[in-house]
Amino acid sequence: MEGAADKVAQLIDPAIEALGYRVVRVRLTGGGRPILQVMAEQADGGAITLDECAAISRAVSALIDVADPIAGKYVLEVSSPGIDRPLMRAADFVRFAGREVRIETTRPLDGRRRFRGTLLGLDGEVIRVTTGHGAIGIPMADVATAKLVLTDALIAESLHHGPAASGDAAVR
Repeated sequence: MEGAADKVAQLIDPAIEALGYRVVRVRLTGGGRPILQVMAEQADGGAITLDECAAISRAVSALIDVADPIAGKYVLEVSSPGIDRPLMRAADFVRFAGREVRIETTRPLDGRRRFRGTLLGLDGEVIRVTTGHGAIGIPMADVATAKLVLTDALIAESLHHGPAASGDAAVR
């Protein structure tokens, strides 16, 4: 299903950017009735509203209906990445430096696959994190998942930027 999600991402990215938003992640999951999850945010990194999710959903639906990259029926779910957002691009690891992160790798590094600590930023293709065991460098190529950790500081910061949208879902 990852190939279909990649096709959808390539298809919708220019249109979403033209609307003033940025695609954070596209994921296709499920079995009998797959779920196409599109996470988006304002181009400046701000949260999106429920009405904006609906507008993005309509644009994505129109593009997918024409190109038909997903066989059969699916559920389209458009949402904001939320407070404890996934970190997907190199720019995310720069933008969120100083925040607490949780990273899981595809292979063990120093005998571990799960890391939690303060994100120091990015050094080339290596993510720098300070953990309880000291500083570590994690190659971006080895990252399976990365996301911000929900902390009081992160919640307080998000309150200054307004509420995040929970999303819009529709069966296609």
